[in-house]
Amino acid sequence: MSKYTKIGGNEVDYSDPILPGESVLWSGKPKKGAFVLNSVLGMLPIALLWGVIDGFFIANILKSDMPTMIYGFMIPFFAIHLFPVWIWLSNVLTAGKRWKNTNYYVTDKRIVMQSGFVNMNYQTVYYKDIKNVNLHVGILDRLLGVGDVTLDLGAYVAGENVRRVSHTFFDIENPQEVYSRLQKIVLDIQTDIEYPNAYRPEENPGYNTKYNG
Repeated sequence: MSKYTKIGGNEVDYSDPILPGESVLWSGKPKKGAFVLNSVLGMLPIALLWGVIDGFFIANILKSDMPTMIYGFMIPFFAIHLFPVWIWLSNVLTAGKRWKNTNYYVTDKRIVMQSGFVNMNYQTVYYKDIKNVNLHVGILDRLLGVGDVTLDLGAYVAGENVRRVSHTFFDIENPQEVYSRLQKIVLDIQTDIEYPNAYRPEENPGYNTKYNG
């Protein structure tokens, strides 16, 4: 396999996430328009509401005859209080770079999710840990021709709380096709883990047999 492989017209470097001897069964990334639009819309209602409320108070403060020394307190206060707005703005401004760094790899050994803005982050999911593969296609997703495929890793108890763990391929094109294929790969490999002889020829038993799904 070459170091660089075309994905959606973009050259993606496989040398970091893919291990020697590991075969890529499927790879992809979010649809750029959908990814950027969801970054804009994600926190927009909260950011707008927060900005309007704080803007109302700031406008009234500026109209009042407060002592100048009060502004020394109010400026840093509102700078911190507008934190949700800064988060939304950061998501909007970094959407393009985060999209470029987001890639999903399904291999014969594991699933790798690459993301990041300044630093590159890699998350690995092993097939034995996957409980369910789920698909979500919302109204906006239908209009954009995308969907979210989620790997459900089950739940664990943290103190008195039960938390579910999952990882998602966001804004994937042809989501139904990806969902069906991923379900098959997960089922095949999990079955092979439980019943190895079912998928391995007698002359080549053991974990070195290659999955050709």
